[in-house]
Amino acid sequence: MKKYNIAVVGATGMVGRTFLKVLEEVKLPAESYTLYASKRSAGKKLTLMGKEYEVKELNENSFDGMDIALFSAGGATSEKFAPIAASKGCLVIDNSSAWRMDPEVPLVVPEVNPEDIKKHKGIIANPNCSTIQAMVALRPLQLKYGIKRIVYSTYQAVSGAGLGGYNDLKNGINGEPPQKFNHPIFSNCLPQIDVFLPNGYTKEEMKMVNETRKILGDDEMKITATTVRVPVFDCHSEAINVELKKPFDLEELRACLEAAPGLVVQDDIDNCIYPMACTAAGTNETYVGRIRRDESIDNGVNLWVVADNIRKGAATNAVQIAQKFIEMEANGEL
Repeated sequence: MKKYNIAVVGATGMVGRTFLKVLEEVKLPAESYTLYASKRSAGKKLTLMGKEYEVKELNENSFDGMDIALFSAGGATSEKFAPIAASKGCLVIDNSSAWRMDPEVPLVVPEVNPEDIKKHKGIIANPNCSTIQAMVALRPLQLKYGIKRIVYSTYQAVSGAGLGGYNDLKNGINGEPPQKFNHPIFSNCLPQIDVFLPNGYTKEEMKMVNETRKILGDDEMKITATTVRVPVFDCHSEAINVELKKPFDLEELRACLEAAPGLVVQDDIDNCIYPMACTAAGTNETYVGRIRRDESIDNGVNLWVVADNIRKGAATNAVQIAQKFIEMEANGEL
């Protein structure tokens, strides 16, 4: 089997370090790994597969001889270096928002739209963390019943804002003022993730709307979102209200979700079993529960969806894209 030279860009960050953990679990057919970061972080030592690596400074020659590059170094870095890598025959899987809505760049959740990998022109975008977990739960319902409308309400962990967000919660417990957020996050909920746009929605909310339409392949789908930062360290939780196009039997719908790849149903209300951030943390799956009919409309259903935003919402999804790409290439599909 072909072996790949793999680069990790932004290796010292929160997602970058999780890349390394997931790569140890997945064990891609790698010939070599090379770890890159900014000049400030170059020279640091990180361990992967029991081997110590010295982090190198990213530059224009970093992708010579590379086959796959996992990027998590911010939009500006991706905008500059992803085209350079692609021009050298290296597939970029990018975790920033830089390429997500580019019509030439596939936006991929492997359990949902793996066929879009075939359309890549050197860059594949990793969706927003809150979008990824929603797609895993919604795709099986779209295929079976069709989706007319989605209402997202999210409860997003501080780790989604990087180390600064994490520290704001940790330090806020001791009464220290916030450095990352506009207001304290400890013992508080912030109905703002990212900046506000002219329509009154935040950038995060519109990411969910636009990315959902792109991934599910329906530009006319009616979607609205309210995204909220909550005082939880890890894992995003989402209340998703879905209006389906067809009538459904609730037990049949539940069975549809139970059969979906990457999705775990936790829905035993008699024993108070449902997805929670504290139990999803550190795992690669997406969890769904509180599955119940919306009795206010025809064909409506409510879902509660939880996933680790640094794993499935970022690092794991990117590595799974690489894994699927390698599989497709081995099968002659690319």
